[in-house]
Amino acid sequence: MSYLYVLFTILLTVYGQIVIKWQVLKAGALPQDALGKAHFILHLLLNFWVISAFLAALLASVTWMAAMTKLQLGHAYPFMSLAFVLVILLSNVFFGEAITALKVAGIVLVVLGLAIGSQG
Repeated sequence: MSYLYVLFTILLTVYGQIVIKWQVLKAGALPQDALGKAHFILHLLLNFWVISAFLAALLASVTWMAAMTKLQLGHAYPFMSLAFVLVILLSNVFFGEAITALKVAGIVLVVLGLAIGSQG
């Protein structure tokens, strides 16, 4: 069950990143003037989807606490690097962001690091 909590933590974290990027893109460019910036940020903070991303972050913290009751931090935390991998893949799917050879190399290194770092 502890690994399920870790998985929920990862998925909730990734959800938040993807939703915030989606809503920021939808909102447009950040205005130059201070009042415009404040309005822009306030509009985002009151956005249903952004609020859901914040709630996902809160739930991710709760599921992480549950995982920490059974797993050692040094063993569980490397799994959080899967969020990096998922965000790269999903940013390609949803936003058309390029997956370059360097990103693929980074993903491979992350997965190898996870495989090594989570041992013992």
